[in-house]
Amino acid sequence: MKDGNCPKCGSGEVYSGVELILKGGPFASNSIPVSLTSLAPIDNYVCVTCGYVEHYISDHAKLKEIAKKWDRAGSEKNEEQSGE
Repeated sequence: MKDGNCPKCGSGEVYSGVELILKGGPFASNSIPVSLTSLAPIDNYVCVTCGYVEHYISDHAKLKEIAKKWDRAGSEKNEEQSGE
């Protein structure tokens, strides 16, 4: 999607919210919590033809923080919590 093409329908009608003023900060809806005191700003890409959406965290420091604080998907800890 970052190249302006939708992977779902092939349309070139992809728009980005990367430059939104409210990206990040305590009241932004364009971020996810990493921990109690840290937010990761999210870049959104939307295909206005089919409605497909992709989200990216572009701040590499936040990606490293997530890797330290969050559980890896498919890890034994996650499997034990789900009862598998």
